[in-house]
Amino acid sequence: MTPTQGSMMFAIKADISDPWAETFAFSAQKTMYGGKRIAKGDTIFVFASENEGAPGLIATGVVTSAKAIPKKRGIARQTPRVSITIKRTARAKRRLGRRELKLFSDWDDGRPETELNFKFYRQATNKIVGISHEAAAFLRGFF
Repeated sequence: MTPTQGSMMFAIKADISDPWAETFAFSAQKTMYGGKRIAKGDTIFVFASENEGAPGLIATGVVTSAKAIPKKRGIARQTPRVSITIKRTARAKRRLGRRELKLFSDWDDGRPETELNFKFYRQATNKIVGISHEAAAFLRGFF
């Protein structure tokens, strides 16, 4: 069991060229909100980035490899980056993206929809994020 298994869940928002793929590979992805702790065996929810015109949540899967990218020397502040590979285990049956989540902007309301809106869309860059068990349970309802 990896250190993150059972204690943290993850989601990624990225540019995805083939949303129907059985496996996804992402190179040197930014991480925020604990996303750098992602490890092989972890469950992850995959969002096709609306920044590139995609619909948002498309799949869930299992991380089959995760490798931290070393920081560059001489740069004071760097966002941790990770390369991961994911085996898809299910496709989303309903839409969930920026349009559906933007109503949830009371950052202190404790709702899983608000957590996802905050982590993915307050700062719209593509990234891997750690999510709560409540947010993961909410996302499972889309499969």
